[in-house]
Amino acid sequence: MISELELIIRLLLALLLGALIGQERERGDKPAGLRTHILVSIGSAQFTILSFYAFPGSDPSRIATYIVAGVGFIGAGTIIQTRDRVTGITTAATLWVTSSIGMAVGIGFYTAEIIVAAISYITLKLAWIEKKLGLHSKKLT
Repeated sequence: MISELELIIRLLLALLLGALIGQERERGDKPAGLRTHILVSIGSAQFTILSFYAFPGSDPSRIATYIVAGVGFIGAGTIIQTRDRVTGITTAATLWVTSSIGMAVGIGFYTAEIIVAAISYITLKLAWIEKKLGLHSKKLT
C-alpha cells in the first residue's frame, strides 16, 4: 500500500510537471494552458494510483487504457481546422504527453517522468528555431 506522504509527493510532482508544460502553452496563448495541463497530469496520476492500490487483484492496465482514450478525446477538442489551416495539434500532443507524465508519476517512475517533462518542454521551445529556419508550416500549428 502507498503511504499518505508518498501519495502527496506523487500528486504534487504531477502538479509541478503538468504546470511546467502548461505554462509554456499558456505563454503562447494556446487553447489548453496551465490549469488544463495541471488537471490532466494530476488526474492521470490519481487514476493510476487508484488502479494500482484501490482495486487489489484487478488489472491496472484497464484504467490506463481509458486514461489514454479520454485524454485523446480532450486533445481532439483543441484541434481546429479552417479552410487553409489546422491549429491545436501541438497542444493536443502536449495534453497527451502530460497525461503520460501523470501516469508515470502515479506509478512512481520519477526519473522517467522528469526526463519526459524536460524533453517535452525543450521540444516546445524549439518552435522559434523552426520559424527562424523556415521549417514551421503555416498550415499546421
